[in-house]
Amino acid sequence: LTVVDTPGFGDALDNKNCWQPIIEYVDMQYEHYLRDESGVNRRNIVDNRVHCCLYFISPSGHGLKPLDIEFMKTLHSKVNIIPVIAKADTLVPTELAKFKKKILDEINENGIMIYTGGEMDDDENRELKTCMPFAVVGSNTLLEVGKKRVRGRLYPWGVVEVENAQHCDFAQLRNVLIRTHMQDLKDMTVNVHYENYRSGRLGARGALLPESTTAETGSTNRLSEADRKLAEKEEELRKMREMMERMKQQMRAGQAV
Repeated sequence: LTVVDTPGFGDALDNKNCWQPIIEYVDMQYEHYLRDESGVNRRNIVDNRVHCCLYFISPSGHGLKPLDIEFMKTLHSKVNIIPVIAKADTLVPTELAKFKKKILDEINENGIMIYTGGEMDDDENRELKTCMPFAVVGSNTLLEVGKKRVRGRLYPWGVVEVENAQHCDFAQLRNVLIRTHMQDLKDMTVNVHYENYRSGRLGARGALLPESTTAETGSTNRLSEADRKLAEKEEELRKMREMMERMKQQMRAGQAV
């Protein structure tokens, strides 16, 4: 499990296009995988594609900020998004329930596509849908509660336990990410998000191939060096497939004689 953090996101005075480095990182992982997949040796491809984005929402109680909406609308076609309410212990249970409903309503109103379980059945998705958006509390402090040592946050009125399902949704979120829905998150990335990226890249490159000079302008459409190398590798693969097919035909003809 690889976790990529984005410290400082949204902290600037001018947050216009502050999500661009994240978009570029996601696209870069798709591009690396596409190049490796198009190469001759495809046995040891390292998959660094982003399978899930945990988008943390400030527990303001007032709903989504414009930045939250714009970011998720920009990214939802590239990666599986799971909204998470951070520092959920700052809200009482009634406030948290209202805040969750408000967030889901605004997500639907703005046409944002979040991860809803993909092809999983209703029983497996019950926990996901019940907790969405997940409200979590984080702590590295070990405290003793009832003769047990737990991770939690100490307050004058008691302890908020990180892994207690009655206190927050941390345990449920962990189950979704690394137990019940891990494979489905990967499948959604491969079959939907990566396939969309791959189709777009190959379609754009196909529009440029072959190099052609138009009669009107006399200009030449030139591929970037990276695209040229990728096209060359694909051409090599095509020739190898044709050669293998010819060899198979020759072997069949020899066996028939």
